[in-house]
Amino acid sequence: MTARVLVVDDIPTNIKLLAARLTAEYFDVLEATSGREAIDICDQGQVDIVLLDVMMPEMDGFETCRRLKSNPKTQHIPIVMVTALDQPSDRVKGLEAGADDFLTKPVDDVQLMARVKSLSRLKNLTDELHSRALTGQSIAIEDIVGMTQRIDATGGKLLLIESDIRAAERLQDILDREHDVMILTRPEDTPMVLAEHEFELVIVSMSLPDVDPLRVCSQIRTLEKTRNMPIILLADAPDKPRVVRGLELGVNDFILRPVERNELSARVRTQIRRHRYAAELRKNLSSTVAMAVIDELTGLYNRRYFDRHLAVQLEKSKEHERNLSLMMLDIDYFKAVNDTHGHAVGDAVLKEFALRLQRSIRGVDLASRYGGEEFVVMMPDTDLHQAEMVAERVRKSISNEVFESEIVAPLSITVSIGLSIYEAEHDTPESLMKRADISLYRAKREGRNRTAYDAA
Repeated sequence: MTARVLVVDDIPTNIKLLAARLTAEYFDVLEATSGREAIDICDQGQVDIVLLDVMMPEMDGFETCRRLKSNPKTQHIPIVMVTALDQPSDRVKGLEAGADDFLTKPVDDVQLMARVKSLSRLKNLTDELHSRALTGQSIAIEDIVGMTQRIDATGGKLLLIESDIRAAERLQDILDREHDVMILTRPEDTPMVLAEHEFELVIVSMSLPDVDPLRVCSQIRTLEKTRNMPIILLADAPDKPRVVRGLELGVNDFILRPVERNELSARVRTQIRRHRYAAELRKNLSSTVAMAVIDELTGLYNRRYFDRHLAVQLEKSKEHERNLSLMMLDIDYFKAVNDTHGHAVGDAVLKEFALRLQRSIRGVDLASRYGGEEFVVMMPDTDLHQAEMVAERVRKSISNEVFESEIVAPLSITVSIGLSIYEAEHDTPESLMKRADISLYRAKREGRNRTAYDAA
């Protein structure tokens, strides 16, 4: 995953230091030496995340942050404030100004990369949801802005996973003023508790005896009900390498002990606000997209919508020099299912196939029923290696478990998959689809139940 990072500091040496670290991790870096210059660059729509120094002349970082977050065009850009100030009140002031996170100078490399990668992933998902909404012509920009302003970040339902009951009660005492907090001292009960209750945020202690806290986070991410729920890790300084691993697994944020009361409250509010905003976007998207762009049987987008959205995303990939991959899927021997068992069974297979497909891809990916037993998935910011991993996960989800039916005995179903990637400036939606179709034909020809890729 790469992103375009804007580094804002009135001291050029500080910019160069951060730029060198980010470039080494393959991020694209833009530079600004004042708040006004940063606002102008962000207004052009070329920025994925901002590293913003606080102490600057004319317009400090707090004011710059407030202006960026009040502008409909820039309010969705994640902002990390960077400062030499180390008082908890300064961190809280930055978060309350609208900042998504806070780093203290001298900047720790682990925390820098953890914050940038986590927020870049969030920005990609938010951008994709916005783009889908606009493609379906279902949400106007004015409505999105109003939605953001209406969101209340209090009254959240939180699950705190902490084996030390005294430590858990101290945290509960801090958070209970604004939220409803449930303590879980037996981490092994996490799946059961999540199934029985509705939560908006999970806080996981890194000090769980006999249990890997990252395994707990992984379980939360793999459950359909909680795959988009924010997770905050509660860590000690020596836990930093594992915290980085956690962020790669999809953890949203972390806070180091000793926990500062106001900072914890501010970070929880930030995650609750993001979660509710994304949920509101999904709700509006699903309820207002016209049925003309939804496949009635599977609930996935149909070919009309996919073709239109692919054209939009390909142009964005060209403009920002980003990866884009396609996955075309065809259920093996599906005609035999219809001919042998009837169309009612065939429809049941298609519905279950769509469910497994949706569970196996990522939130940023767009799945569509392209016609009959043929499906297609668009994967933004995805290279060939990543696309192959997603494709194999989908293929195994289909072949590893039989398809149950009330009408006939369980059926063994497999799928053939063809991949294509955006490779050249002259690529078109048609050329990408054609290459994916050629790859799919190759997978069929070579024996089915496999993934194939043919380069341009």
